[in-house]
Amino acid sequence: MLESAMTWLQHADPSAVYVFLFLTAFLENVIPPIPGDVPIAFIGYLISKSAINFWGAVFSSSLGSTAGFMLVYLISKHLGVKLYAEGDTAVRHRFSKGVHRFFPPSDMVLLRRKFATHGYLAVLVNRFLFGSRAVISVMAGLMHLKTHFVLLAAITSAVVWNILLLSGGFLLGANWQSIGGYVVMYSIPVTAVFVLVLFFSAWKFFRERKRKHE
Repeated sequence: MLESAMTWLQHADPSAVYVFLFLTAFLENVIPPIPGDVPIAFIGYLISKSAINFWGAVFSSSLGSTAGFMLVYLISKHLGVKLYAEGDTAVRHRFSKGVHRFFPPSDMVLLRRKFATHGYLAVLVNRFLFGSRAVISVMAGLMHLKTHFVLLAAITSAVVWNILLLSGGFLLGANWQSIGGYVVMYSIPVTAVFVLVLFFSAWKFFRERKRKHE
């Protein structure tokens, strides 16, 4: 299926390519198994061989990435509000008890305050985190991070990442498929550092919570 799409892209009108970029980037965030980076890198390669505009490709792919990320974030935020809403609701009845065992309502204010900075940082580097993009949008929503800051961070992350992918595909030329190796090379160190920071912060939080309840 991916090969068929690439064959079509080589002969498609630039406007159709921009729509394809938007949809691919959008669906990658909503349905994670859909590969988004490979088509973007391939279109970077096609820029030198067609009328596709580099900044038009950056705009459409970044718009799709941001729209998909924000959709999942807003759904997750809505669900998070219901999980911690007062009174009995269908969502609360089914899911809240299990969630509250690990994160009681009394601890959520402290949890959000402790992890807000890390949450925005996670959104900012989410495109560079290996295999966790969908998780970041869900967690940002559940943590009730401020929408305008999440939007700004998501846009920045998407634009920088897509510029790198398109530039990589353009510069590598016929070897554009090797972009995957470079993606891993950049993603794994960033992911490792972020996970260590998050693990240390989580350890401190649970230690403080344990002391509080002793």
